[in-house]
Amino acid sequence: MKRQVKKTKNKKSNKTSGIIVSLIFIAVSLALLYPVGKELSSIIDLRAKLKESKLILAEIEKENVYLTEQKTKLNDPEYIKSYARGEYLLSKEGEQIFKLPSKK
Repeated sequence: MKRQVKKTKNKKSNKTSGIIVSLIFIAVSLALLYPVGKELSSIIDLRAKLKESKLILAEIEKENVYLTEQKTKLNDPEYIKSYARGEYLLSKEGEQIFKLPSKK
């Protein structure tokens, strides 16, 4: 009878120690995986910011090209005259300007 009691105690002890080892393994695994998950999250955020920054850069480069063209055009006296006549209704000497109503 004493042997059976020892065997049941050993079986219970083995089950308990197995559960404890499993819980320790899970805890260690979670402790090691948490930083990895945090890094993955920051990588995803950084990639989104990089994509957004590239879009902003493309817009700024387009604007830079437009402004460079405008700068070149504004160095041409004929363009300035044409622009002033079109935008500010300036006329040449002896010329009359008629403003027609818009179709809207």
